[in-house]
Parts: sequence; structure tokens; C-alpha cells
Amino acid sequence: MRRRVLVTCFGIAVCCRLWAAQGSAENRPDPDTDRDGLSDAVEQRLLAQFVPTFLIGQNDCSLRPAAFQQNILPPTVKAEDGTIYGQASPYPASISGAELVELHYYHLWRTDCGRHGHPLDTEHVAALVRNGGVDGWKALYWYAAAHEDTVCDVSHIARSSTLKAEDHGATVWISPGKHASYLNETLCRRGCGADACEKMTALPPSEVVNLGEPGSPMNGSAFTSSRAWPLEDKMSHSNFPADAIARVDQLPATDIAWFRPGRHPMQGVIARSSSTAEAMAVSGADTAAAISVAGSATSDALSTAQDSTSNAFSRANGHTGNALQKSYRKTRDAIGKSAGAVGRALQVTPKTDESEK
Repeated sequence: MRRRVLVTCFGIAVCCRLWAAQGSAENRPDPDTDRDGLSDAVEQRLLAQFVPTFLIGQNDCSLRPAAFQQNILPPTVKAEDGTIYGQASPYPASISGAELVELHYYHLWRTDCGRHGHPLDTEHVAALVRNGGVDGWKALYWYAAAHEDTVCDVSHIARSSTLKAEDHGATVWISPGKHASYLNETLCRRGCGADACEKMTALPPSEVVNLGEPGSPMNGSAFTSSRAWPLEDKMSHSNFPADAIARVDQLPATDIAWFRPGRHPMQGVIARSSSTAEAMAVSGADTAAAISVAGSATSDALSTAQDSTSNAFSRANGHTGNALQKSYRKTRDAIGKSAGAVGRALQVTPKTDESEK
């Protein structure tokens, strides 16, 4: 009898502990490994929802974005297998009181094998997403780093509606060799002279590896803090400052904005003046180029739509052709008039007296 009572009590104690543990697990918040206020589960879900479609060069000498060895500081390539790394961080402001999260997607390469190449290449794109409650999370803006923080910086920012990438990731073109990111294939040709997104292929989708935050790495990503590359610095900065957002919001629906207006490469670009409708070629390191900017005096924008960009070129060629034709006609007429005058002058001879013959 005593033994039966003891067994019963023991069973009740075990059950009580299990129930307590289960209740504790249910009430315990999801883990937040990088201690940024977002649970690991939420971060991974957002990174998966908005992961871009990356297009890379078929003949890129660095093959694919690389996976790096875990739990060691020096960035050491494990495999060039197309791994994409991610970061999800709370955005410090809100829009209409809604929660915002900034997502970074890093394509890390074994080497930059373009002009002025170097070992290790740290490139990325970013999205600013909004918690829409019952409507779910929506992307508001996209950013693409292209030759970031160099004299060739052509990084740009766009509204997600412009790219039709509000519920999912944007399509991103990665220039072969240099690995600059572009939100439009046409824009790739506006790079620092050598960029050309040709013979591109889609990178097979894979799970995004969460890097965590600077000082709080996740998934063995100790390499983020290595001084061998600027990865930690890129992780520490927002790509959506208020001035850039305000600038792009003022543009037509088809346009995107330079992230750093006035800091562009020394290359020829096509510009169109909305006041005179005349096309001109402009160049210079301090020239803020405009492509297909309708009804706007700003020179901080370029068209994201390939058809709009093509139309801009067509208009430019048309205006240039018309100008040349007008110039030709005026020159021809002027020469004709001049020749006629000379001919008439030659035909008129002075009268002489017969005595002078």
C-alpha cells in the first residue's frame, strides 16, 4: 500500500513538472540570439519572404557567391555555392506608427576579378519592410549597392511599387567580375565603364543564412568582424536615411534615385531637360545625371523601367537627329544663297567705252 502511494505521488510529481515545463515553454518568448529585439523566427521569416532573385554572369571568374567557414575570424571560403547571407534589424523610425524592419542581403565573393580587382568582395542589397498587421509584411523601398563608397558610386534607391516587389524580393542584376548590384538590367550599363550584365543566369534559391548583428553573430559568422573586408561596417549602417527616402518619394512612379546625388563616375550619360526637351551628353565626376526625368528639375533620378530608358534614348537620338537635320538644312541653304550671290556677281561685268577696246 505504501509503495503504491509512493509510486502515485512520484507519477503526479513527474506530470506536474512536465506540465510546468510545457507552460513555461509556451509563455517563453522566441529566442533573440543577436539581441536586437527581433526574434530569430521573425528575422528568418522576413529574410525568406523578401530574398531577391539574383542574376549573375554565367562566365563570372568568381563563379558564384561563396559560403565561408564558420566560427573562425579570417574570412575563409568554404565553397562557391551561391550562398546568400542576411541581416534583419529594427528600423529606428516608423511610418504611420507601423513597425519597420531593415533587411540586408549579402552576396559575398571569393574575389573581385574586374578592373582593380582584389581578394574578397562584399556586396549587398537592402529592403525596408513594414508590418501591415492583417495584411502582412510589405516592402516599401529597395536599395542596391553599386561601387559603394568609391568614386564610381552609382548606388540607387527605389520604391518597391516601382519594381513590383512589395510582397516578395526584387530582381537584382549583379555585374560579372565587379559584382555591383543593379535594380534594372539597363542600369547595369550605367556603371563605372566596365559593367555589363550580359549572359546572365538566375542564382538557384537557397535558405538565407542570418549573420546576426555586429558584435552578436549568428550561425557561426565570426568572420563578419574581420578587418579583411568592410562587412561589419556595412552591417552597422542603414541604407534608408530620411533624405534618400524623401528624394525618391518626389520622383515619378517609374523613376529611382541616386543614393548619393552629385557623386557619379566620369562617364557619358544621356540627360534630358524637361524645360527644353533637348537631349545632351553630359560627363564629369560632379555631374548628377538624369535619365527620363519628366516634369522635374531635379537631376537625381534615372528610370527603372527598361522601356522608359529605351524611350529616353529614342527621344535623345530623335532630338539629336532633328538638330543635325536642321543644322544641315540651314548650312545648305546658307551655302546655296552664298553661291548664288557669287554667281550673280560673276555674271555682272562693268560697261566699257568702245574706245577702250
